Amino acid sequence: VAADIANAIGNCTKTADGFERADVVISAAAGHLATVIAPGADKSGKSLETLPVIPEQFEVRPIDDPRALARFKMLQRLMSRPDVTAVVNACDAGREGELIFRLIYEAAGCRKACKRMWLKSMTSDAIREAFANMAPAAQYDRLADAARCRSEADWLVGINGSRGVSILHQIIRVLDADREAHQR
Repeated sequence: VAADIANAIGNCTKTADGFERADVVISAAAGHLATVIAPGADKSGKSLETLPVIPEQFEVRPIDDPRALARFKMLQRLMSRPDVTAVVNACDAGREGELIFRLIYEAAGCRKACKRMWLKSMTSDAIREAFANMAPAAQYDRLADAARCRSEADWLVGINGSRGVSILHQIIRVLDADREAHQR
């Protein structure tokens, strides 16, 4: 996608981090690079009495994977450059693309102005139109909120469901062992 954008807007030079011209730096996230986490969740939810795990707040952190972390740090470095005055979200149009960008932006600690390049199509004409008509990111805050809510809800259901099932499975194994011992 970064190459398609660079080709469509023209006059970009390939760099180690993506593409550049005097007024534009283009790079790619290449998927999820940051995620929501709940501090202290590893210490609760280990028994039925401590379920459900419902954190007071979630935090955003880079994903702990060497390739993802390297890409995250590269994007963070690009966003921190003094000549970069605004950051543009050109991730996939929709909730997931909005989430990917917003989590990276937050985890990177970026506070620069933000715009949204909504790509409806990947034709050169559509890319140029989206580039010319970027909107303030704030126009997509509701979509970002929906994406974040879905992400946090997935985390809550996932951790509580998996821990609950694991605990119940352990209880059932103990009860089965007791029943077998009692039948002997």
